[in-house]
Amino acid sequence: MTHSAFIFSPEQLMYKFHDNHPFNQQRLSITTDLLIKSGALREDQIIPARKATLEELLLVHDEDFVSAVMSAQEGQLKSAFKTKYGLGTEDTPTFPMMHDAASWLVGGTLQACDLIFEHGYQHALNLGGGLHHGFRGKASGFCVYNDSSIAIEYMKKKYNARVLYVDTDAHHGDGVQWAFYEDPDVCTLSFHESGRFLFPGTGGVTERGHNKGYGTSFNVPFEAFSEDSSMLEAYEKVLRKVIEAFKPDVILTQNGADSHYFDPLTHLCGTLHYFHEIPKLAHKLAHEYCEGRWIAVGGGGYDIWRVVPRAWATIWLEMTNQQNIRQQPIPQEWVQQWQKDAPVTLPTSWDDPPGLYPAVPRKKEIEEKNNKIVEQALKLISESHVE
Repeated sequence: MTHSAFIFSPEQLMYKFHDNHPFNQQRLSITTDLLIKSGALREDQIIPARKATLEELLLVHDEDFVSAVMSAQEGQLKSAFKTKYGLGTEDTPTFPMMHDAASWLVGGTLQACDLIFEHGYQHALNLGGGLHHGFRGKASGFCVYNDSSIAIEYMKKKYNARVLYVDTDAHHGDGVQWAFYEDPDVCTLSFHESGRFLFPGTGGVTERGHNKGYGTSFNVPFEAFSEDSSMLEAYEKVLRKVIEAFKPDVILTQNGADSHYFDPLTHLCGTLHYFHEIPKLAHKLAHEYCEGRWIAVGGGGYDIWRVVPRAWATIWLEMTNQQNIRQQPIPQEWVQQWQKDAPVTLPTSWDDPPGLYPAVPRKKEIEEKNNKIVEQALKLISESHVE
C-alpha cells in the first residue's frame, strides 16, 4: 500500500444547508462506511481534518466576506448579503455554524497539503473538499469558502509549489480558475458540461488566463449527453499534454461525481467506468511528473446513494492500489446499513450494468463536437508558454 492519507472528521458533516438541499454531506459518511466495510480502510487509518484559521481563509477570501459569513452564521442576515456576498440565496442559503463548518472543509484540504509536503505522504484524499465555486468575496453554487483555491495559495506560499489543478466536476471550476487567472505558477484545467447548458455558464475553451497567467488556464466543455468514451478520450489527451507542458510539483484533483447519468442536476451520460478511469490517470501522471504528489478532493455529486459512494471510494482504492476490491460485490452489510434511508435501490456491484440508459440519438454529432473542442484545447497548449 502506498503512503496515502484519508482525511475525515465528523465536523465536516456540519456543512448542511437544509434537509431538502441537493448538497448533502451524508455522502461522506456513506462513502467512508463503504470503504471500511469493503476492507479498504481501517478506522485507525483515518486522519482527522483540522479547522482552517482566519489567516488561512484570508489567503484567498476578502476580510469583509469572511466577516459577513461569520455574521450570517449567527443569524444576522442583512439584506445586502444576498447580492453582495451571495449569502442567503436559494443555492447557498445560510445555516447555523456555517463559518465553522466551511472552515473544517478547508482545513481538511490544508491538512492534505501538509501531510504531503511535511510528513512524507505521497497521496492525500479529503472528500469533504472541492467547493470550487467560492469566490474571493462571494459565495456561489453551494460553496462558501473555496478550499482548493486556499490550498493552492497555501502550497505556493509555504512550499513554493507549482500547482496543477484538474477539475472533472460536471460544473466548471470557475472559482479556482478566476482566483489564479493571472498566475503563471498555477495551471487550472477543467473538464465539464458546457456552460451553454449548465451553471455557472463559464468555462469556454477560449478562457486561457490573463497577463502573466496567459496560457495557464484550460477548459474542455463537453456537449450535453456526452458519454464515457468521448469524455475519457478528451481527459486522457488534454491532461497528458497539459502536465507535460506545465511540469507541476503537485497535482490537486477535484472529483465531482455529478457527470453520471443518474445525477439529477446535470445532463452528462457518464457511468462508473468514467469514475474508475479518472483517478487512474491522475495517479499515473503524479508519479511520472510530481514524485507521486497527488491531493484529491470531492466536489459535486447529488445522487448520494447510487453514484457518489462508489465514485469516491474508487479514488481511495486507486491511491492505495486496492483496485482488486472492485472485483468483489459491494458488501451486503453496507447495503443493509443504508438501504432503510435510501429512496432508491442501492447497488450491489462496483460497476454499472450495461444498458444503463437509452441510446443517445445525437451520439456521433456530440462526439464530433467534443473532438473539435479537444483539438482547440490541444492547439492552445502547443501555442502556450507554460514552461
